[in-house]
Amino acid sequence: MGVRKQKAAETERALKDAARRLFVERGYLDTKITDITRAAGRATGSFYEHFTGKEDLLAALLRDMDRDTDVELEAQGQPREHDLTDPAQLRVHIELYWKMLTEHLPVAAARFQAMIAAPPESGRAWRTLADDTAVLRDHLEYLREQGHELPGDPTLIAAAMGAMLGMLGYALLTAGQDAPDLSGDQIVDALTAFVLNGLAGPHPSPDGKETP
Repeated sequence: MGVRKQKAAETERALKDAARRLFVERGYLDTKITDITRAAGRATGSFYEHFTGKEDLLAALLRDMDRDTDVELEAQGQPREHDLTDPAQLRVHIELYWKMLTEHLPVAAARFQAMIAAPPESGRAWRTLADDTAVLRDHLEYLREQGHELPGDPTLIAAAMGAMLGMLGYALLTAGQDAPDLSGDQIVDALTAFVLNGLAGPHPSPDGKETP
């Protein structure tokens, strides 16, 4: 890599790192481009050599997050045939989601804030949710093809799972001192049990009758 390209890469990395820090400290909406360049120790003009605006910067950060998620998915091996009614396989998905949300909280929080601030008629919230839960939807469609009765349409159920996990995760990870004293494993186990009951259906009681 040439010197100019190396310096450009260093500047881009510095801007991204500064944005991540500020997004979690101040929030995406209250962070200005000049705040980012100042925190990165770069001239304001250098920002526009890499990004057209704050939305473009967020999009780049989201691509980085998605890339890391894809790498993790590939490493774990999650074929379409994953059975989300199997507790162990479901837990793998929820644990991965929690891990990525924890490791990329500034970016996830920024996306959430940008989505909520968008005009309601833009449909941005639904598009984001549908895109984020495409993998879950694929697994649920496979289950339905195998004859498993789902609580509803796979697109709807996947989105409902994503909305619950996303909002709860955002609330817990930004709660500060108000957060309940729970480990990541406790949270993942609880969410796995909660989602599993909805997907697998009622469980038989000791007398052989189904219980909700």
